[in-house]
Amino acid sequence: MRFRYVIFLSLLGLFLISCGGGNSPGVLPTIRVSVAPASASVAVGQQKQFSASVSGTNNQSVNWSVVGAGNGTISASGLYTAPTSVPNPALVTVMATSQVNGADSGTAAVTVTSAAQNVTVVVSPGTADVATFGTKQFSAMVNGTANTAVTWQVNGTSGGSKQFGFVSSSGLYVAPSGVPTKSDGQGGSVTTTVTVAAISQADASAKGSAVVTLTVVGQNAQSGAIKLGSSGSNSKDSSVSGQTITCCGGTLGSLVARGGTQFILSNNHVLARSDSAAAGDAIANPGLVDNNCAAATTVANLTQFYNLETGPLPRVDAAIAQVVAGKVDAGGNILYLGATVDGNGVPVAAAPRAGTGIAALIGEPVAKSGRSTGLTCSTVFATNVNVQNVQYQKGCGTGTTFNVSYTNQVDITGGSFSAQGDSGSLIVDQNTADPVALLFAGSDVDTVGNPVSAVLNFFKSGANSVTFVGGGAHQVIGCTLPVKPQSAGLTVSAQASSESLQLATKVRDAHAAELMAPAAVQAVGVGASYDNPGEAAVVFFVTQGQSRAGIPAVVDGVRTRIVEGALFARRGAISAEDTQAMEQSVAPPQLVYTIAESEVARAKIVHAAHVDEWMNKAGVQGMGIGSSADAPGEAAMVIFTVRGVAHEAIPAVIDGVRTRVREGSRFRAGFGDKEPHRVCSAPATTANQKINSNKLPH
Repeated sequence: MRFRYVIFLSLLGLFLISCGGGNSPGVLPTIRVSVAPASASVAVGQQKQFSASVSGTNNQSVNWSVVGAGNGTISASGLYTAPTSVPNPALVTVMATSQVNGADSGTAAVTVTSAAQNVTVVVSPGTADVATFGTKQFSAMVNGTANTAVTWQVNGTSGGSKQFGFVSSSGLYVAPSGVPTKSDGQGGSVTTTVTVAAISQADASAKGSAVVTLTVVGQNAQSGAIKLGSSGSNSKDSSVSGQTITCCGGTLGSLVARGGTQFILSNNHVLARSDSAAAGDAIANPGLVDNNCAAATTVANLTQFYNLETGPLPRVDAAIAQVVAGKVDAGGNILYLGATVDGNGVPVAAAPRAGTGIAALIGEPVAKSGRSTGLTCSTVFATNVNVQNVQYQKGCGTGTTFNVSYTNQVDITGGSFSAQGDSGSLIVDQNTADPVALLFAGSDVDTVGNPVSAVLNFFKSGANSVTFVGGGAHQVIGCTLPVKPQSAGLTVSAQASSESLQLATKVRDAHAAELMAPAAVQAVGVGASYDNPGEAAVVFFVTQGQSRAGIPAVVDGVRTRIVEGALFARRGAISAEDTQAMEQSVAPPQLVYTIAESEVARAKIVHAAHVDEWMNKAGVQGMGIGSSADAPGEAAMVIFTVRGVAHEAIPAVIDGVRTRVREGSRFRAGFGDKEPHRVCSAPATTANQKINSNKLPH
């Protein structure tokens, strides 16, 4: 999910600003001037507005200048006017100098170009359907200039990214493993398109683009015995209202066996219509939602489901359906889950590891293959998660609604890990394909799954246990594809308010001597907390590998954050600006860290003691155990809050364990979820009946 921007300063800049700190009498303050934009192209005789920001002083006044005669002029307000002819060299410098200290200035690079031309770029084809893992060649036609070179981008990123796909310098697009998602505006996620664009290198304002719709081959209709991870539904999962039909569907997740009989495993709200179905109901592939709301091939018959409203603890959203002979791959193969690729570079289908699965671990890399987004890969964000008031609706687009609360769930980070229609997918370990959880709900930032141990335990019958049909351990190779330069890993960013930074500075200064006392501490600054974005933290710069003994998790109610490194450029108490600059010398903080079992055990005690209390608080929808981003290696109580709903202040620690706030939309499973761009066209049951937009469980 999705805070990606981390600002990097050059090493030179770090040393230039490393002489700051407290000001002595007669010593000018440490001032920094930055100019925006940092670079620009301006045609001869044309104008460009620049702005300057000044830190380290309340006086924001600057003097503007252009370096070199004949390179144009600039007004007192920063409005640059290019000369009437291209200078030699064409690259000129615009400078803003602080009026407080003339030695402090910032610059911007301006390329003066010849008279503006009517440059246009057309990308062909303008639209394309591309299968996940597939490729598509695009071309760009540049008119209005002799320079026909272009820079290719995907969703605004030159060269593309692992999430949206890559594009080569010649316009060859390589699709990602999964279909990307976007918010549906109601707290859920739906699939979306990507944009491949070509930018003229002669005129950066000239751009052409193509819209790419990513598809998942085989995820819907299949011939012969179907593989799992594909579309399915109860054949009765539709409703009629006036002149419209609404139909639903989800994912046929995996194959399990009990007493020698094989069953499809998915969610109750996919196979059993949220407690509304009856044993024996036909289970269809593809689901009604992918078959124009009409009946499809019956591949199984509903056998048993956990009753969401009256079932015993622990609650699970699960159902099994006995397979029809010859209609389902008896090996339990799941689309795209293999350790090898076919001749086109697409991962082959493969079964999960046979057996009863494994317990999820914080930071564990996981994958799933689902009806809507295909193969997606992410990380376990939290375990032992209690989730309350997950919303359901009896019937497809109609009927009463009800809420279900769950305990001991698995939370997967990233709203893009799943979308509406992926419910029922089996979540597995990326490295071994061991089953971990059964996907059933999500928000716009997370996905939630039932631990497989609870699911299998519910369906056991006497001496007959339930196991996953599969093979040996293997890698899910699709999570490493496409093989192109990849963007940075999951990082976290945050920004604190000026008021909270002032409070953190006051607290730091009041305790400076004792905070600097631990042997590992090199410097103490102030910055944003990553465990609770929006709050400030006292930041400790410590020697990597040394004991953290004596470093508190909270000081006078203010959180603390730990940054490890070998040797930092500053010592003592440093400013917020110097804190930010010094952080650039180490790797950016990660969204999820692995933590030792001893840390998990420590957190479990605190979780058990306080989870009921926190689950009854307004604005809180979940509480689990995760990793702290402020103190890598330490556990954290993850408090899941509902965006837009007021909640009481969350303390920095609970019984000595740090807290981490995870804000998102409400968790939902099969209630109010629509896929607005899919329109059914099946024959209506009455002469003039229309088909409504398909409703999809999460």
